[in-house]
Amino acid sequence: MSHKVKISYGEHHSQFGVLRVPDNKEHSPVVVMIHGGFWQSKYNLEENNPIAEDLTPRGYATWNIEYRRVGEEGGGWTGTFNDVIDSINYLVNLKQTYRLDLSRVIVIGHSAGGHLALWLASRTLKEVSDGLFNELVVPIQKVVSLAGVTDLKKMWEIHEQKGMKSPVSDFIGGTPNELPERYKLASPMELLPNMKVEQVLVHGELDRHVPVVLSKEYYTKTLEQKKRVRLFVLSDIEHFKIIDPTSIAWETIIDTF
Repeated sequence: MSHKVKISYGEHHSQFGVLRVPDNKEHSPVVVMIHGGFWQSKYNLEENNPIAEDLTPRGYATWNIEYRRVGEEGGGWTGTFNDVIDSINYLVNLKQTYRLDLSRVIVIGHSAGGHLALWLASRTLKEVSDGLFNELVVPIQKVVSLAGVTDLKKMWEIHEQKGMKSPVSDFIGGTPNELPERYKLASPMELLPNMKVEQVLVHGELDRHVPVVLSKEYYTKTLEQKKRVRLFVLSDIEHFKIIDPTSIAWETIIDTF
């Protein structure tokens, strides 16, 4: 059994989360979930419902967040970034009522949500201050990227090579050539020096949406900088199977918690 409630963390209709809390007497660790969909408004947090429902009986409170996306007023640069910060900060307001243990917060993101999860890992240092983004006040213990977009520039280049308009440029507001500074501030690959949080990367070899090479190259660079990181490459897994709680992939992910 668990308790489920929809809670707004801001005034926009997309600034809300769904909190599921297990029925136990103890304060629960929290898993913050960030859904994917290349940051576009046609995709929403419901893709995370199955894994949220799997985690709650295991003793985790899950905070499945929605955020302003491209196609909505305030979505993209910089609103999407500030929404994921604000949604996590809002846990402070929920801590007492729902018995949340904010010393044990894991952020898990899929695809574009994996990008946002890894980006959040760069915001945990107090000295990170650029005036563009809100301050993250809730400490993050670990970030789990599931088929995450680790490198915005490379993802944009992959789309260009396929002859398609990249959702990355819609999200950032332009191409890497037009807005190089934004890409430096937004891409986990560029932000590695600021990463102090443990990172777990899980990616399927059969992924055609976000190629596994993005996680492999990010892992190599992370190791070179002597950061805490683990990589799990799953041989028979494609992009969406990775968030299927009935798959072998999900057991691998649970074991990293």
